[in-house]
Amino acid sequence: MRLKVIILVFIGLISNSVSAHQQKMATTTVSFNHRVDNIEVMHKFYLHDAEHAVRDLFDPSADILSSKATQSSFAEYVQTQFAIEINDSKKLPLKFVGLELDGKYIWIYQESAIPSKVTELSISNGALQELWPAQLNLVNIEGKGELQSLLFNDSDQWLNVSLAE
Repeated sequence: MRLKVIILVFIGLISNSVSAHQQKMATTTVSFNHRVDNIEVMHKFYLHDAEHAVRDLFDPSADILSSKATQSSFAEYVQTQFAIEINDSKKLPLKFVGLELDGKYIWIYQESAIPSKVTELSISNGALQELWPAQLNLVNIEGKGELQSLLFNDSDQWLNVSLAE
């Protein structure tokens, strides 16, 4: 009986540590940088999640840590999953700036010129949600009024935020 309890506790610990590796959460910051008149977009993914994702999305042997091609493919994928529309359906053209591996994260950077008279953003962010329905994508909007946040789950296509003048 005591052995069964020890085994059950051990299995519980193993399953908790395995599920703790994949965070299933990504953060994107949309920042209005008035000094350079750009909207800067910074996507931050846990590298461990990205490692699993590229194997499912591209190739079971894909290696995001050492392959620049895999890193670029992941960055392209993220860009196809993220979009911003300005003031009632005018799509904001986002330019890829670069990516970097930083400790336990991979960062993907995009930018666009700040359009005139931006009063509302509609944002779509479905990255990794087709792989993991539990994936949450947080988008923070800063530099245009107070900080605002949008949280995307797998049922959200587009979320809106009104901005200060």
